[in-house]
Amino acid sequence: MRIPRRPPARSALEDAVGTSARLRAIFDVVRSPLANEKYLHWDRLGYYEPPGGLTHEEWWYALKLRRESARVEIPLTDKEGVHFSFTQVGELLEFVSTIDRQFGGSVPLPEGLGRSDLRSYYIDRTRIEEAYTSSQLEGAATTRAAAREIILLGRPPRNRGERMVLNNYHTMEYIRSIRDEPLTRENLFSLHRMVTDEARDDASAAGRLRRPEESVVIGPAYEETIYHVPPDSSELSHRLDQMIAFANGETPGGFVHPVIRAMILHFWLAYDHPFVDGNGRSARALFYWSMLRHGYWLFEFLSISHVILKGAMRYQEAYLFTETDANDLTYFLLYHADIVRRAMSEMLAEVVKEGEDRRQALDDYAALDSLNERQRQVVLHAVRRPGSRYTVESHRASQGVVTQTARTDLQGLVERGLMRMVKIGRAFHFIPVENLEEKLRG
Repeated sequence: MRIPRRPPARSALEDAVGTSARLRAIFDVVRSPLANEKYLHWDRLGYYEPPGGLTHEEWWYALKLRRESARVEIPLTDKEGVHFSFTQVGELLEFVSTIDRQFGGSVPLPEGLGRSDLRSYYIDRTRIEEAYTSSQLEGAATTRAAAREIILLGRPPRNRGERMVLNNYHTMEYIRSIRDEPLTRENLFSLHRMVTDEARDDASAAGRLRRPEESVVIGPAYEETIYHVPPDSSELSHRLDQMIAFANGETPGGFVHPVIRAMILHFWLAYDHPFVDGNGRSARALFYWSMLRHGYWLFEFLSISHVILKGAMRYQEAYLFTETDANDLTYFLLYHADIVRRAMSEMLAEVVKEGEDRRQALDDYAALDSLNERQRQVVLHAVRRPGSRYTVESHRASQGVVTQTARTDLQGLVERGLMRMVKIGRAFHFIPVENLEEKLRG
């Protein structure tokens, strides 16, 4: 992916404005509504026809003047000390309003998430998906099936990619455990240690800031293009303190909506790149921590990395648009908002489909009547995914129950002839019988 073209300098734009008539035409654009237009970067502006007979340079000048009138500055600065900011465009304000309505603390649970057994199941499934896809974004070579084996069946990781998946899963669990705590250096470093545990050649780099000899540049593999050079290591300690203050709501003086604050934290940590490795995974985890801390608990059921992975180039582009246009975070925030919207839509659609499938299964499979809900989930999962196997530990983790309850559930399925128990290594595995559907139909 090429680096986007940088916009013309402000002084050049002002010099290009000639007559008073041209200036009036520019200010007509400035006064027009900001809410419903595309938030175009200079690199994209050339594909559109300017309004009112303006040149592209004049149109850009008008857009910049209008955006600056609704700009909010934040404490993050670039390496030259210039602040980052964002514009309060209508699309962004509408997005945070939607999050408040659908994902806030007083929002009722969607159908299927209200029951504690189903809720634990969905949360664990989301953690696995986020752990897997977040690792893939950083180059981990593994499969979704392997991720489930490692996390649910307890199989030891066989390579670095699988270790990254397990680390990300533990990190998501850790995020949940500290969601009521303010961000500190200690818990941020703990988070980073979890992300990178046994996944680097140099284990000493875990849970600490980059050192002067550990230079980092960001760019595509096997190419000489450099997308980003993070701040010097000598600045990281002070910048980290600023980020922590922002994360805890201590800065800036004016109001920044919690959802926007969480998305900025995602950008901030990735921009500063304070660690030798694991910055992207840590940044996404920090976003989750911030959302949960502000009461958006339904984000436990959302995987943003799953959606980012489908268009990873847009993820990189959102950072580059911000950096190449005067530190305008609006590009990244609008991209992030779109990612969350898509993840929300997928999650809610999946919950609805799961509910419909469950109701249909109750009609089709008479044997389900004699099972509890946790057992139903296991056998229906086995029907949809032949070849799956389960352990007491995997069932305990996915259902959020104690070990004895998990053991009783699985042994009950063996007694009903729906599962068979075999010993693999040191653990007993529960494997669906070959004629499972026939058994379920009674």
